[in-house]
Amino acid sequence: MEGLAFTIPGDPRGKGRPRATTIGGHARMFTDAKTATYENLVKLAAVHALAGRPPLDEPLSVRVAVRMVPAASHSAKKRAAMLDGAIAPTKLPDLDNVVKAVLDGCNKVAFRDDALIVRLSAAKRYAETPGVDVIIEPIRRAS
Repeated sequence: MEGLAFTIPGDPRGKGRPRATTIGGHARMFTDAKTATYENLVKLAAVHALAGRPPLDEPLSVRVAVRMVPAASHSAKKRAAMLDGAIAPTKLPDLDNVVKAVLDGCNKVAFRDDALIVRLSAAKRYAETPGVDVIIEPIRRAS
């Protein structure tokens, strides 16, 4: 089966911490609304990329490229350095939390289960337009 590639438009969002509440004296965990909205955006992008195909169901390699826009308040010189990669984006959101939100949004949609992911690479960089680029590929055995 072939893999898929898609882009999640807009500002990258990291997975928020689980929230807890009590209902009828019982503790209940839930995902915050902003995280749930972002994970739904991921699902929509993945469904569109699948174009009617079933979720992938084999060992997978996933690459995630997070694109962040430099703040408008930075000088032109600093902005150029950021876009050239001379200055790394060390601000929020944390890369691992963005990856977690992306993978949770893809689970049971782009792939049957996230346990199928056996190779993962991720990077965060500055760019002119924000977004997250995702490439999911089956891992082929050498012949």
